[in-house]
Amino acid sequence: MTGEHPLLAVAREAPEEPGVYRFLDGDGEVLYVGKARVLRRRVLSYFTRGELPRRTRAMVEQARGLDFTVTASEVEALVLENTLIKRHRPRYNVLLRDDKTYPYIRVTTGERWPRVELTRRVVEGDGHTYFGPFMGQHMARKLMEMARTRFAVRTCRIDMERGLDRPCLYHHMGACLAPCVPGLTTQEAYAEAVEELELFLAGRHRELLPRLEASMWAAAEREDYEMAARYRDLAAVVHRLAEPQNVDRPGGGDADVMAVHTDGEHATVVVLPWRGGSLVDKRELHFEGVGDVPAAELLAAFVSQFYQANPAVPPVVECAQELDPEDAELLAAALGERRGRRVRITAPKRGAGARRVELALANARAAFELRFRAPLSQARHLERRLGEALGLPGPVHRIECFDISHASGRETTASCVVWEGGRLEKRQYRSFHIREVAGVDDFAAMAEAVTRRYRRLRDEGRPLPDLVLIDGGVGQLNAAAAALDGLGVELPLAALAKREELLHLPDSPEPLRLDRSDPAHLVLRQVRDEAHRFAVSRHRKRRRKRALSSELLDIPGIGPGRTRKLLERFGSVAGVRRASREELERLLGPRIGATVWRALHTRRPTRSPP
Repeated sequence: MTGEHPLLAVAREAPEEPGVYRFLDGDGEVLYVGKARVLRRRVLSYFTRGELPRRTRAMVEQARGLDFTVTASEVEALVLENTLIKRHRPRYNVLLRDDKTYPYIRVTTGERWPRVELTRRVVEGDGHTYFGPFMGQHMARKLMEMARTRFAVRTCRIDMERGLDRPCLYHHMGACLAPCVPGLTTQEAYAEAVEELELFLAGRHRELLPRLEASMWAAAEREDYEMAARYRDLAAVVHRLAEPQNVDRPGGGDADVMAVHTDGEHATVVVLPWRGGSLVDKRELHFEGVGDVPAAELLAAFVSQFYQANPAVPPVVECAQELDPEDAELLAAALGERRGRRVRITAPKRGAGARRVELALANARAAFELRFRAPLSQARHLERRLGEALGLPGPVHRIECFDISHASGRETTASCVVWEGGRLEKRQYRSFHIREVAGVDDFAAMAEAVTRRYRRLRDEGRPLPDLVLIDGGVGQLNAAAAALDGLGVELPLAALAKREELLHLPDSPEPLRLDRSDPAHLVLRQVRDEAHRFAVSRHRKRRRKRALSSELLDIPGIGPGRTRKLLERFGSVAGVRRASREELERLLGPRIGATVWRALHTRRPTRSPP
């Protein structure tokens, strides 16, 4: 980068302290968030060092603003960087796209009578105990079932201060000690069950087994044979879990083993969690369009964001790619603060550790191929086949399909759905409220939707589809063709009629009959059916909204503004009807509020359309 960049002067004035920097575009949108041990040195490197990676160079060329936040330490800068990335989702940061938190099991030890529950949200310092994360729902739900059926700890949200007069079915099934009913258990017995459950969830099976066996014999001596049998069965389950597993981490202990595989465009990260020396699960996460980010840099960003969402930090994180020493040191310090004890980040080169990271790397390569290579190959085959079937000069990469929906000419709505690269792209769907057509006229409605869509794409210079597909027959096809002619836009057109599933093409006297098992025909039917579904759903939404609004608009003194105010405040007409007279009067004034309340309580509610 040369010294001509307008932000070079700003970079020279950056603080010589740790902190976070943000590159902004001309509209003030955040392009990139980064952290630095010395802010001035880091941001100057974007303008004064040699050739930058292509992705970084594109970001700097687009940047028109640069600002800084000084922090007390590098660790604090790392935490702030993650917070800002999650808030702004900058386009040039490596983002953990699958940012869902994983399932945890929470034992509410901060309550007098703790309960056990599944959660995806960890609240630090709330006094409760969390176990996890579990990389999949199956294992978490299986453990929850054991917590209920084997340990008899409650899972309900009953107000324990009020209690119940009689126990629920779970107690009769032996799946709950029923602390909600006075006299059925004691504080000491329930606390013991909760403690045993915590030992079980923590994987301390060898510590738990003697306690269960002692409880079993004590119950037998009391001649409480039902309770003795429950402890016997639970001890058998725990004994099986305590046995050595097939896949072990020599030396025992907990660790997360991570590896990334990238082709310079997409990437896959695999996490193999080892707990108590055993490989217990696998998690794979995919990054689309990350560009030419080095694998080690991508893995460093991943580690940081991963443990922000999943605060169960193991003592060791083993990486297949060796991180930059400064990044590794900083991440270890941040994770150590989060865990409350030291955390090591390593890249093993020999022995058992090297075999573990190689296993993670093999899993990452396999997952990458399955996620990116196989669908890409299938998509290219479909694109070629579509082009061949329709007699087009090249493959069909992008299809836009239109359909019309209305109710006897009212609330006419057009849909435009997009198929691209072998899959439906729902984020690119569009719908049109038809404004210029009165009554039932599907042909005119289709012409309006096509005109509005491609006039905008033409005027904005945006890419056009390889095929425009129309849900309908020759009439709808001709209407779309006339609309495109009026715009001076040339695009391949086809219409697929539902009755006989025949393809109609412009200037072709006979419809095209494709075999129904032909991959091209299957794709076209899928896209056509999706356009129909989307059109109907948008039309019904408009009808419901109009029906709800009209019930309020029929009330004297209520116009569109007050209708919108009521719906924003109460959510629906039903919500307005449930509101008290006082609430309505506070919102609309005494006279109008009283009028609305009387109108809604002296008439039968209007049924919403289907």
